Amino acid sequence: MPKERKPINQNLTVPNALSVLRILIIPFFAWYFMQDQLVVAVALLVLSGLSDCVDGFIARKLNQVTELGKMLDPLADKLTQGVVALCLAVKFPVIGPVLLVFIAKELVMLCGAVVLLKKQKRPCAAQWYGKVATVMFYVSVAVIVVMDGFLHVKGLAFTIASNVLLILTAAMMIYSAVKYFQIFREIFHSDDAQYELSLHDEIRAKTVREKRKRP
Repeated sequence: MPKERKPINQNLTVPNALSVLRILIIPFFAWYFMQDQLVVAVALLVLSGLSDCVDGFIARKLNQVTELGKMLDPLADKLTQGVVALCLAVKFPVIGPVLLVFIAKELVMLCGAVVLLKKQKRPCAAQWYGKVATVMFYVSVAVIVVMDGFLHVKGLAFTIASNVLLILTAAMMIYSAVKYFQIFREIFHSDDAQYELSLHDEIRAKTVREKRKRP
């Protein structure tokens, strides 16, 4: 007789695991960074950034795109960026204005996502401009840390370089926030069934294994 088919959770995927890994990396990065162990901190940040770059590719390549993954990926981005920005603001006060822009942007987007979920609608997945803002953030952070912590660049050169990087990053963050707000408004006022979402059902996301044929 064929074996009984057992339900599996469709959310148990490599991309989702990578998103969880990025979330788990956050406290370790903060600890090593605040202890001035910059090599380890930067290595963890690079690992987080690389996993961010490949998880979307893997999801599409292996057909492992899930609704939970669409929420975990930006959540990992926001948590990572927030903690990194906070740590940098403590060490480098020059990042303070960008941190304020980041906090305002993420709070608005978080409120928008909560509103949509309460209406049982699907929040917007990460878009290219959001990813570009994330990459710019990582690059700016890496350059500032390397200039100060490794190359010991000081004075006017450090101020100009860090300000240019942070202004460009803040501008991209604001642009992405405006674009995401446009999508939020479209979803909020739409009656299209493609935007419908039951968060409880998506988290469970059960399916049934195919029957195994006996030889």
